[in-house]
Amino acid sequence: MTRPTPETLAHTARRARAAADPTVDVDPAAARSAATPAVPAVRPSAPAQVSGAGSLVRSLEALGVDVVFGIPGGAILPAYDPLYDSTVRHILVRHEQGAGHAATGYAQATGKVGVCIATSGPGATNLVTPIADAYMDSVAMVAITGQVARPSIGTDAFQEADIQGITLPITKHNFLVQTAEEIPRVLAEAFHLASSGRPGPVLVDIPKDVLQAPTTFAWPPTLDLPGYRPTLHPHGKQIREAARLMAGARRPVLYVGGGVLKAGATDGLRRLAELTGIPVVTTLMALGAFPDSHRQHLGMPGMHGTVAAVYGLQKSDLIVALGARFDDRVTGKLDSFAPDATVVHADIDPAEIGKNRHVDVPIVGDAKHVIDELIAAVTVERSAGRATDLADWWTQLDDLRDRYPLGYDEPSDGTLSPQYVIERLGEIAGPDTIFVAGVGQHQMWASQFISYEKPHTWLNSGGLGTMGYAVPAAMGAKVGKPDTVVWAVDGDGCFQMTNQELATCALEGIPVKIAVINNGNLGMVRQWQTLFYNERYSNTELGTHKHRIPDFVKLAEALGCVGLRCENAADVDKTIAAAMEINDAPVVIDFVVGKDAMVWPMVAAGTSNDEIMFARGVRPVFDEDDI
Repeated sequence: MTRPTPETLAHTARRARAAADPTVDVDPAAARSAATPAVPAVRPSAPAQVSGAGSLVRSLEALGVDVVFGIPGGAILPAYDPLYDSTVRHILVRHEQGAGHAATGYAQATGKVGVCIATSGPGATNLVTPIADAYMDSVAMVAITGQVARPSIGTDAFQEADIQGITLPITKHNFLVQTAEEIPRVLAEAFHLASSGRPGPVLVDIPKDVLQAPTTFAWPPTLDLPGYRPTLHPHGKQIREAARLMAGARRPVLYVGGGVLKAGATDGLRRLAELTGIPVVTTLMALGAFPDSHRQHLGMPGMHGTVAAVYGLQKSDLIVALGARFDDRVTGKLDSFAPDATVVHADIDPAEIGKNRHVDVPIVGDAKHVIDELIAAVTVERSAGRATDLADWWTQLDDLRDRYPLGYDEPSDGTLSPQYVIERLGEIAGPDTIFVAGVGQHQMWASQFISYEKPHTWLNSGGLGTMGYAVPAAMGAKVGKPDTVVWAVDGDGCFQMTNQELATCALEGIPVKIAVINNGNLGMVRQWQTLFYNERYSNTELGTHKHRIPDFVKLAEALGCVGLRCENAADVDKTIAAAMEINDAPVVIDFVVGKDAMVWPMVAAGTSNDEIMFARGVRPVFDEDDI
């Protein structure tokens, strides 16, 4: 990617402000489905005398790594010398948290392993949040950190931190490398662990003296992972029992989680759903796994899910959970969740099965293999004439969809509606666009009012809920999919946490597009204060409305980006279209929206899904035989 000059940026900014043509230029290429990542094909290499740092870089090259995100520092500095001559592209971020989230966004968009690098002590601890984020969302990431020299470990040396101990609960596995000779094996094992089975982050901590030590590099190494044998193929007996239950259920639901996306099982999911006619709900992490426009899709379940999806799970007599984990944001008050449902739970991680909800039919296996074998077993059931008519079930669900569709009211004070902005963004940018969301109200609106028709077009921090995720994750996604339009939908609170990475984007030629939904407040916290704290707005006003501090347009320009602002509905389409025409620089749009908009529907934290509210003061009315 070429780096834009200041003159180019200034010209682009002038052109954008003058643009009023609503024509949309969207990359028509379909988003590539990213199956569960495999260990990259190794490139055999003859033994060579190198330093430990040289062995590290050569290992990354042999593993097929094309880009890493990082910042140099004292302990990791030896690795940066051979990296200077490497085929691996290094992107110099402005904060280690940005490196971690960029690696995550890259991994989520491409299906490859994302790689980030930091030095010891504060450099490594700044990676803790993105590592925890990747762990919660099962993202294949390898974090490489420098460590103080081995003789100094445990002495409270300058910039020493026990990052292996710190990250033990939030990594799939981690390593403290002891000798230069083991670097190729450890790197190969780290990539294999991160990308196989249930994906997750792996930390490799390397002392400085190990990086400096002479060694012999040869490839490929022999992996030594005794006992690590992820179960990919499910047990046939459980598959047949699940198929039997699906054939006999009167109110079944397919509860689809992010594991289906990670397994590359979306085509199979659609075949299974259409074969059985069973309603589908997709979690926040699974949006795009099943087309939003498909008639059988009820939407997203949970705290801010659709009434039909929440009701469907709650009233079901059979839940077939595929790559989902019965998160509290989906179940609500756990002991009241789906009280009459038999549960089939399929997951590649046996620790998830039965962790939160009793399971009647446990299935351990990769979602793609599980779904393919379920299709075969269900086909046998149906050919034998064993299938329940779901017409009555669909009549109930369709009635709820008609009576309680997703929607919003225009602000009574004439301010710009955030939902309208996001809805128009989705329609103008189109279904091939990758949307990356921060955390909060804008995240929920982006999940509700953009239609996700294809897998891997929706990236967000689902499990950890990390404010500051969007900008660096969008950067990583754009690096991984440079020919795809990438929009980050961020809040004015989230945006101020990691927007320094826009400088990285400007200098590295990474033309992401950022829609800042600026309501002047920490919006989701303000919503809870409105509903549960008697409108006592303690420390939620950010000053981005009242004082325009910061001025996001000026901030964007200071960071080398094009800055635009939109404050009324009449200008929304042409402002988005102007941003879509810019492909040689990052763009930030400050959408100044009303502060009082809320996310509905809503199940209040700690309450039953039975208590879902369609809007403030409006509870759905069900038939007397229903919830």
